[in-house]
Amino acid sequence: MRTLGRGALSNEVGRFERYGRVCESDGWDNDPDLPLLRTDVAFETARSLITYNRSPDLPFDRSINPYRGCEHGCVYCFARPTHAYLGLSPGLDFETRLVARPNAVDVLRSELSARRYKVAPIAIGTNTDPYQPIEKTHRITRACLEVLADFGHPVAIVTKGALIERDLDILAPMAARGLVRVGISLTTLDADLSRRMEPRAPAPKRRLAMIRVLTDAGVPVRLMTSPLVPGLTDHEMEALLAAGAEAGADTASWIMLRLPREVSQLWQEWLAEHVPNRAAKVMTRLREMHGGRDYDPRWGHRMRGEGQYAEMMAQRFRTACKRLGLAQQAPALRCDLFRVPAQAGDQLSLF
Repeated sequence: MRTLGRGALSNEVGRFERYGRVCESDGWDNDPDLPLLRTDVAFETARSLITYNRSPDLPFDRSINPYRGCEHGCVYCFARPTHAYLGLSPGLDFETRLVARPNAVDVLRSELSARRYKVAPIAIGTNTDPYQPIEKTHRITRACLEVLADFGHPVAIVTKGALIERDLDILAPMAARGLVRVGISLTTLDADLSRRMEPRAPAPKRRLAMIRVLTDAGVPVRLMTSPLVPGLTDHEMEALLAAGAEAGADTASWIMLRLPREVSQLWQEWLAEHVPNRAAKVMTRLREMHGGRDYDPRWGHRMRGEGQYAEMMAQRFRTACKRLGLAQQAPALRCDLFRVPAQAGDQLSLF
């Protein structure tokens, strides 16, 4: 199989597997007649949908993910290790063997209707992109948004996918009620570098156009300069923020490159293949921020690292945001509009 248009360069088994897997070239790797590695979609019956977290690093305590795996193929994606829980590889499997959850909308409606449920903003897209290409066919994200709109439930969406523009008929009315905010991730303005790091995500110019379309429709957008890669994209921070502000974003955030578990090996393979002259610098900078390790998972450290370099990047971000008029904290979404819609057979209110 040819892996043209994929981010990962290997497909090592996940950390829970008993046996490893070794691929050996037979000399036919570049044969143009070999079939391309295609995307396969399996289906899962979800028993629950809302996932809760207690991380002090995150501005939300709950999220939903309509899909497992992500076809965008971003080689640096911190969510890749979650595919190991399925017995699949965080490498090529993560971006080619996807799982859709077609009953997600029914489960979500049930969970929101529970008497014990207490409303707070739900995040969508924190693990895998809700607007990756398979959403065009399966429309699970759209169905979940329809439920959230019916309930008057606040939602924060993170995506790189231009397909979000399809759902403006839902998002714009929700935004007018203070119920939605969208985060657009922009890692670089270099189209060639983006194509290699994020092979199936929209190009940088297309993502900036998405910001303009959303903000013109009244949907507030946060520009996410994430992840910043030391020694590779860190010099673009100010340019990324300026481009996002010009496109209409009113808020911005940043996260340093994270390499949990299997992501470190996949990332270093990518560096050696695509930017071998930068590989040593990138990894040295990362290890400086994580006490000599590729990654430090501790709360309060994992998102941005520590030390002089990390503080310099934080100062550059604060200075640029102040100059560009970008807020670093968005206004709170409304929670007071939440209501469980009346269902067939419900007793009507007297008032």
